[in-house]
Amino acid sequence: MTFGARLSDAVAAAGPLCAGIDPHPALLTGWGLTDDADGLARFADACLAGFAGSVAVVKPQSAFFERHGAAGIAVLERLLAAFAQTPTLTLLDAKRGDIGSTMDGYADAYLRVGAPLGADALTLSPYLGFDSLEPALQAAAEAGRGVFVLARTSNPEGAPVQLATGAGGRSVAQSVVDAAAARNAGGSPCGDVGVVVGGTTEHGLDLSALNGPVLVPGLGAQGASPADVVARFTGTPGPVLPVAARQVLRAGPDPDALRAAARALGEQLTAAHAGSH
Repeated sequence: MTFGARLSDAVAAAGPLCAGIDPHPALLTGWGLTDDADGLARFADACLAGFAGSVAVVKPQSAFFERHGAAGIAVLERLLAAFAQTPTLTLLDAKRGDIGSTMDGYADAYLRVGAPLGADALTLSPYLGFDSLEPALQAAAEAGRGVFVLARTSNPEGAPVQLATGAGGRSVAQSVVDAAAARNAGGSPCGDVGVVVGGTTEHGLDLSALNGPVLVPGLGAQGASPADVVARFTGTPGPVLPVAARQVLRAGPDPDALRAAARALGEQLTAAHAGSH
């Protein structure tokens, strides 16, 4: 099955919430864990037990594993492999983007068949030019994986680049969406190339032709409510995946509490969607 088809099935079964797995130092401490590879492994085990089979997608943030060096990356590799045995899809947030043989190297690491850090999908940065992502896009397609390309992020530092306009008046962010839409043309039930659009501000993008998923960071602790997300993405044809990390993770370290927090937030999203109709 294509990534788009697997994602559509996962969302239909478990709802749209994407649970972030962000083991930053303060959270490890708050869970009573040590800020080292051992604490990281315990954190990962709790997230696996809490989220596997109960949410459609999890999004490990690679940086918080990488900061522990080779031992942390080994924990990430084990976590991705463990989730691969469950119905929950993995979206590795590494925001890779480069050119030529270096992009080939990232594709080998994350996206090709048998990739050692292979997840169901990977975030990519297109700001060396969307076409520079071609090795990653090809590798993902061949392996049945997906990608999510940064388009319009919520951080204020992104606006000068992402909202800059070309000769035709189209913003850089919109050009990223349009390039993703071109890759998704004809995909059913949706294409495999998603975009990342922050949920904490009005995005101003035309997503109607994307035919792919939209990853929406910012739900919960970052300030976007379920009603905000629904209002800002109403009418988007593909799967919309709101991301919550801290709001869910602060319920840990008990896996049952993590599962309950994710379920409660998912129910709020469902209620907000129903209330918008």
